[in-house]
Amino acid sequence: MEGGHAGRGIRPQAGHYSVRQELPPREDGTRRSFARGGYDSRKAAQADLDHVRALLGLAEADDPEGIQLIAEMLAEVSRDKLPFPAVEETRRRLNAGQDLVGSLTVSEWLDRWLAGKRIRKSGISRYETDVRVHLKPHIGDRRLDRLRVSHLSEMFTAITDANAEILEQNAQRRAAAEELASVPWKGVENRARRKAMKAAIDAMPPFRRVTGPATCQHIKATLRAALNDAIGQQIITFNPAAHVEIDPVRKPKALVWTDERVAKWQQTGEKPSPVMVWTPEQTGAFLDFVSADRLYAMWHLIAFRGLRRGEACGQPWSETNLDRHSLTVAGQLVQDGWDVEASEPKTDSGFRVVALDEDTVGVLERHRKQQKADREEWASAWVETGLVFTQEDGSWLHPGKVTDLFERLVAASGLPPIRLHDLRHGAATLMLAAGIDVKIVSDTLGHSDTRITRDIYQSVLPHVGKTAAEATAKLVPLQRKTEAEKARKAAEKAREKTKARAKAKKKSRRKKPKK
Repeated sequence: MEGGHAGRGIRPQAGHYSVRQELPPREDGTRRSFARGGYDSRKAAQADLDHVRALLGLAEADDPEGIQLIAEMLAEVSRDKLPFPAVEETRRRLNAGQDLVGSLTVSEWLDRWLAGKRIRKSGISRYETDVRVHLKPHIGDRRLDRLRVSHLSEMFTAITDANAEILEQNAQRRAAAEELASVPWKGVENRARRKAMKAAIDAMPPFRRVTGPATCQHIKATLRAALNDAIGQQIITFNPAAHVEIDPVRKPKALVWTDERVAKWQQTGEKPSPVMVWTPEQTGAFLDFVSADRLYAMWHLIAFRGLRRGEACGQPWSETNLDRHSLTVAGQLVQDGWDVEASEPKTDSGFRVVALDEDTVGVLERHRKQQKADREEWASAWVETGLVFTQEDGSWLHPGKVTDLFERLVAASGLPPIRLHDLRHGAATLMLAAGIDVKIVSDTLGHSDTRITRDIYQSVLPHVGKTAAEATAKLVPLQRKTEAEKARKAAEKAREKTKARAKAKKKSRRKKPKK
């Protein structure tokens, strides 16, 4: 229909055509319309007008909400000069209750998603870091409904390329720093050279950490969780983060500090693996070395019962029953940046009852007596937290400072280095070496699956491995073993006969009468 009839139709304008279609009024009764111009032919204008009317026809007459959604969509398309959405796609979105225009960007959705998360602060901070540092810069401007697997592949490729650049820049800065350190301080020329080199170093990019495979997996998990929530709210129907392939994370296996590895470490200063475990003798040597330390009971508890650092720092006396030889892990202290906050265990399996041996109970009883004496000494300045392990004044321990203290104690002991978390690895290893069922070990450590225990913590001690190897070898009846055994027995029998003849000959000589 042409010009001005009921406010809709096609209008010629100086060699061009325009269309105008009256839209359903707003909820307050005010009028609105769709308008677009600049068509070179009446046919093109008519095609778009038919498209507008087809979209208007998607909502049934008895569906006022649908009518309003279609009208709002067309008003936005007209105002922002957006491309026409496909009729069938719009029908699907309308029936699914999704946004019809789909102009929401990944960045906008991530902001909305983060604002709606109700998890502990440290978890939010980790999500925010992934979003701010990686997701927004790489894919934030893309439309959420048009995000594809290829876009994510490009993002992770860009991260890998950036890693190579960071490593090169770090190497250049390190080389420049080493060269600067080699320049003498004395002399006018040397001072001028040092000044120029310092200026050059200052102009270089600072040392940066690369984004490793574990971080990439976390970035992927963050985006996948955000997009799953978008699917749950019927904003999108496909999650590309569930299908993008990235390098897997190879978790390092725990290795025991054998004599050979200790010798090599003493020569080179290098650890064979990021995850190292002490032998029982080394663990005992460390506990003997720190026996006078104020937090000895904590080191003892982690070494034998495998509590996590945050769990030990947050363990209350109210959940520690020494009469029943047990404690209940129901909370922890966690770091958010450098701040500390109380939190529940990360998973349901983290809530657990841990049995205590007689010696550990005695250690904790002595620790409680000392804490009582400290409380009396501090008097009104004592901070009552109710925790088993505290600072001198009763206040919370800072998990980061606990780690620093442990590392200093290990260095002072002269033992090969392990991390504080490796003391937990050692507890698992000791339990497994003692023949404790892996399910009990898993429950004690608070693992959700025994496979975690087997894959990460089962670092077999040398004598346990040898015993297992010998027991296994004896089960297989190899022919060469049988023949070797026969030969061994024959040789032994021959030696016995030779000894018997020699003995008889010697005896006969003693009995021979003298002439």
